[in-house]
Amino acid sequence: MIILCQKCKTRFHLDDDVTDQSSFVVRCTVCDHLFSAFKPNRVQEITFLNLDIARQDQANDHVMAISNRKGGVAKTTTCLNLGVSLALHNKKVLLVDFDAQANLTLSLGNKQQPTFFDAQKAFGKPMDDFIITTKYPNLWLLPSGRNMVLLNKLFFGAQHFEYMLKDRLNTVKDQFDFILIDTPPSIEFYTLNALAASNQVLIPCPCDYLSTHGVDQVMQLIRLIRKKVNPLIQSRILFTMLDQASPSSSLILSKIKDLYQGQSFDTVIEMDGVLKEAQILSMPAIHYSQTSVAGTQYIELAKEIIANLADSLQSAP
Repeated sequence: MIILCQKCKTRFHLDDDVTDQSSFVVRCTVCDHLFSAFKPNRVQEITFLNLDIARQDQANDHVMAISNRKGGVAKTTTCLNLGVSLALHNKKVLLVDFDAQANLTLSLGNKQQPTFFDAQKAFGKPMDDFIITTKYPNLWLLPSGRNMVLLNKLFFGAQHFEYMLKDRLNTVKDQFDFILIDTPPSIEFYTLNALAASNQVLIPCPCDYLSTHGVDQVMQLIRLIRKKVNPLIQSRILFTMLDQASPSSSLILSKIKDLYQGQSFDTVIEMDGVLKEAQILSMPAIHYSQTSVAGTQYIELAKEIIANLADSLQSAP
């Protein structure tokens, strides 16, 4: 490790094992200044089950990340309600909560469950041991929790860190028709892992013009991921929070659709107070109220995604 004297700026090279303490007091041999030094955290080496397979180009069309750089755009709401809607169409669905805030996990009424971090720590155990059933048929969850923040601290910057999630999901992906990954409102360790593991990215975009900036940032990241990590990745925008009673909301929707022509879903999710009420009760909207406008629209979205997947499989060489 390198220690820098804060007074004379002299650099000293010390062996990492010179102390077990994370912070310690040293005296500069040049200017005799006494100061506190800190032992740097070393990035841990990642153990992969099969890195070669994780880095291969594979058409995992049923693995989808829900991502946007902007917060408050209905990422977690979409992940939950789309997952439930796909399950209602008799599809086996795994929801992956890859956000340390654990909002998806809490939305399903779970807390203090083993997480992906625990799975990575207990490397010899199969991923199935960390996937839990939910109270909804055909729906499973890989939970998140507070210890998920340690993933970033321990492994960000390690060689091939972006393939960590894909490597572990490869062992269970054949058990599910769809895997949906909820990501945090940021572009770093968790989002990079989710995009490397997915072949589809659903970008929620509220019907307000400022939200396009978050979409642009995700689009730029996807282009980079396509070049460096995952050449098969595709993206599509889902317009959310449409206020039908507001002429400006419909006008903005029309303009944003023109801006991203051919890159959005036909289904649009409207503003619906039921979504917030259901969230308070840790329920999906369609299970809370069968007359929920947004709930039925998520079911339509599920139909659209299933149809798109069938079309892509049919046209594949």
